[in-house]
Amino acid sequence: MHSNPDALLRPDDRDAIRQALRQVHDRSDIPVLFGGQVENGLLSLSQFIGVRTAGLRGLRVRAEAGLGGRVLSTGQPAKVNDYRSARSITHDYDHPVLTEGIRSLLAVPVVVSGAVRAVLYGASRGPAPLGDRAIDAVADASRRLAGELAVRDEVDHRLRLLHAAQGSAIDGHRGVPTEELRQVHAELRRLAQQVPDEDLRGRLLDMAGRLAGPSTAPSPGPRLAPRELDVLAQVALGCNNAETGRRLSLLPETVKSYLRSAMRKLGAGTRFEAVVAARRQGLLP
Repeated sequence: MHSNPDALLRPDDRDAIRQALRQVHDRSDIPVLFGGQVENGLLSLSQFIGVRTAGLRGLRVRAEAGLGGRVLSTGQPAKVNDYRSARSITHDYDHPVLTEGIRSLLAVPVVVSGAVRAVLYGASRGPAPLGDRAIDAVADASRRLAGELAVRDEVDHRLRLLHAAQGSAIDGHRGVPTEELRQVHAELRRLAQQVPDEDLRGRLLDMAGRLAGPSTAPSPGPRLAPRELDVLAQVALGCNNAETGRRLSLLPETVKSYLRSAMRKLGAGTRFEAVVAARRQGLLP
């Protein structure tokens, strides 16, 4: 039994920041990339690509101090073409920045639900400032990372609600209202399809599978495709094809196709029979 089921699912967000920087590195020619999370109002730099010195490592940036602090305060991207002579920012961090040889510097916030959760930086050492392509690459990575963190937050929220209802870990779900259990199961499966992190996606699906419970059938049943099960989970909540499509970002015709396939595999003649059969097989809670 686990006292904190959230900890089982959420990977370290610093890994997501590292992946975002790698994406920028792969699609741009920005020589220096770094970033970090916002913790207790401070930006803690933790991820780096292309740095030559240790000055920036572990640096904690205050709101309104330096370029990152400006971004932290405003929630808006900011850029300076010549860091040393820039008058639009304070120069609290000149030593680590200039020791690194940085001249042009860009900082982009990662904003989730109106709050800055991280900042991504791109920098160059030469006289040519960072161009539009570089700016677009960092901004796109910021948007993708914001989406990833938002999904992780929603997963945490759902699991906290379930954990509170249980009064224990998800390993057993006695006492949890059945409808709530089914809603959380369907939501975990829906969120899993939005997560680019394969490890997190797998853990979400595993957790959803544990919520479904053991099979009551005498022998193993048919194997449903992930999307077929996603559709059935929404149908089990009473969603029609259009609602299911909106929730899963699928066209209604695609929903019908998955549903027909699931019904055929389960030997069901109606949507209701398919849901009942899936529950008997331990595929749905």
